Amino acid sequence: MSFIRNTFAVLVGLSIAGLIITLGIRVFPQWITFDAFAPFEHWQRFLYSMRNDEAFFGFLLFISGLGTTVGGVATAIIVKYAKVAYAILIGFIMLFIAMLDVIIFPYHPTFYKISIFLTFFPFSWIGGKIVEIIYERNKKKRVADKMNNTK
Repeated sequence: MSFIRNTFAVLVGLSIAGLIITLGIRVFPQWITFDAFAPFEHWQRFLYSMRNDEAFFGFLLFISGLGTTVGGVATAIIVKYAKVAYAILIGFIMLFIAMLDVIIFPYHPTFYKISIFLTFFPFSWIGGKIVEIIYERNKKKRVADKMNNTK
């Protein structure tokens, strides 16, 4: 049962990260060069149209970090044990996808190619730590409340 729960948590985390990245790209109308909701269906044409826009790639790094953090938080909330590890797994999967993107499509600037390594892993770790800290505080509070009620 925990395998199904953990798999579901990872899928939810990846879906949330992808949704945040998609919504982030759609925020700026000048970047919408596609007809579909998500740019991923025509990613090569989309990247080609953005190849000289360094502001787009900087924002893509930011929104990818935000999406990975929120996806890591969602994953860490759903899994029962090893919350930070599963959140980091979201970061590794997103990093793997970003590396494939950089390898397959040659339209990324150099700063983006370097910065993806500094974005996905740390931001997913932060997402897992957020949930771990919240759970630890709630646990300490429950223990303190329980001790105060027994006196």
